[in-house]
Amino acid sequence: MKTDVVVLGAGIVGISTAIHLARRGKSVVLLDRRGAGEETSYGNAGLIQREGVFPYGFPHDFGALFRYALNNTIDAHYHIRALPGLVPFLARYWWHSGFTQHQRIANMYAPLIENSIAEHEDLINASGAGDLIRKDGWMKVFRTEKERDAAYKDAEKLSTGFGVNHQKLSTSELKTLEPSIRADLVGGLRWSDPWSIRDPHSLNKAYLTYFQSLGGRLVSGDAATVEHILEGPGWRVATPEGPLEAHEVVVALGPWADTVTRKLGYHFPVAVKRGYHMHYGMQEGAQLNNWVLDAEKGYFLAPMLRGIRLTTGAEFAWRDAPKTPVQLTRAERVAREFFPLAERRDEEPWMGARPCTPDMMPIIGKAPRHQGLWFAFGHAHHGMTLGPVTGRALAEAMTGEKTVIDIAPYRPERFFS
Repeated sequence: MKTDVVVLGAGIVGISTAIHLARRGKSVVLLDRRGAGEETSYGNAGLIQREGVFPYGFPHDFGALFRYALNNTIDAHYHIRALPGLVPFLARYWWHSGFTQHQRIANMYAPLIENSIAEHEDLINASGAGDLIRKDGWMKVFRTEKERDAAYKDAEKLSTGFGVNHQKLSTSELKTLEPSIRADLVGGLRWSDPWSIRDPHSLNKAYLTYFQSLGGRLVSGDAATVEHILEGPGWRVATPEGPLEAHEVVVALGPWADTVTRKLGYHFPVAVKRGYHMHYGMQEGAQLNNWVLDAEKGYFLAPMLRGIRLTTGAEFAWRDAPKTPVQLTRAERVAREFFPLAERRDEEPWMGARPCTPDMMPIIGKAPRHQGLWFAFGHAHHGMTLGPVTGRALAEAMTGEKTVIDIAPYRPERFFS
């Protein structure tokens, strides 16, 4: 089998890249060991985060650091055995999260975020997936005036600096919007620009169907078998149907990118933040109308098609370590007091791994030392948000077009200079 491009990884970034390449007349094969969007893209809060200009940084507040060191919170957890190997990454992550560095990174990150809604809208319309989308933003709610006022101050800065819209909510307004919430709250903040997704997996599948309508194919295969060949098109990967050869390869493998990049000599400083979710029913008469973050406790409730999805924060561990859903247990205990959740609807907690770089920006662009090799991974918490804009920009770069945004800040070379 031969094709112009093989895209390794059928998550949101891979599917989006494949679509944009197919639109430009390329024959494209999407290769994954599973189906579309069944790994990291499957489990998330279901947000297209137009407000997410500042990527999630490492805390510099010593109070927060001490709290996390106790390893008993909902929003962060770590495996002690993994820490020695993670220290170099965490040290660089902490440095890049300093005030000056974080501001500089946000300015480079902003073009991706600013185009996230428009690029999703394009694919949503093309794939007929509008019934999976809500366009009314999401809410943070607060238990203390201190946290509320700090969030309001940050929101004003985002509005002034990056044009992100928000609405401050009083206690009575929250009660009107969410009468089933039982916690004592002092106010809320609605980010009005983001869109929410009622079932991220279904959105991935809709995008895949659209890709296939453009002539693209999804095949099963192990991306780790990819090899650079001197004869023929240039690249070969094994599939159950036989070897697949391509002129170009896109590595869009998220947290598994190293299975390809390391064998080709690229040692990126990518770590993972693992996360968990569970779906729940609601007690009779209860209703959750909005995507809601319990800001001071660090968990999210989202009204998905399968039920109320509870998502946790970040777990620092080795990617392939066994599940340890202690954060979910902690979050469920608090969430049941916050909102009348009923039965669990999943047989076991879902777990996924977010691929993170120490400077919090994705790796997008041409490989420095190989012809026909391209990278698109490392999107951390914003993979779902940034998949379509990444796919368009990379496809444009691959076909010699002017890119919708400047992708130079995300170039792979920044880690090898």
